Amino acid sequence: MPPIVPPFLIGLIMAPLAKRVLKPLVRGVITTSVGVVMEVRKAAHEAGENINDLAAEVAADVMASQIASAGGVAPVAEAARAADRGEGEGKNPRTRVATGTAKGQ
Repeated sequence: MPPIVPPFLIGLIMAPLAKRVLKPLVRGVITTSVGVVMEVRKAAHEAGENINDLAAEVAADVMASQIASAGGVAPVAEAARAADRGEGEGKNPRTRVATGTAKGQ
């Protein structure tokens, strides 16, 4: 009759072996999973940016077609030239804001 080994003795012997084998395996799986998640986030962010860019282009095209169909091409072009020269409503002066963090203080 073969000797009977209690299951808890098998567990006591296998626990350190399982720890040595499973810990690096689990660490590798987690590292790979985090890498995949970061790549998916990056791809989703880029896709969102592309969709926003496309929406802005379409909106600009729609506005341009509405202005052209209304016959307002010449006034719009004149307003753009006036804005470039700094005249009229298109005038938008750029000012600098002092933050008080100069090195000389």
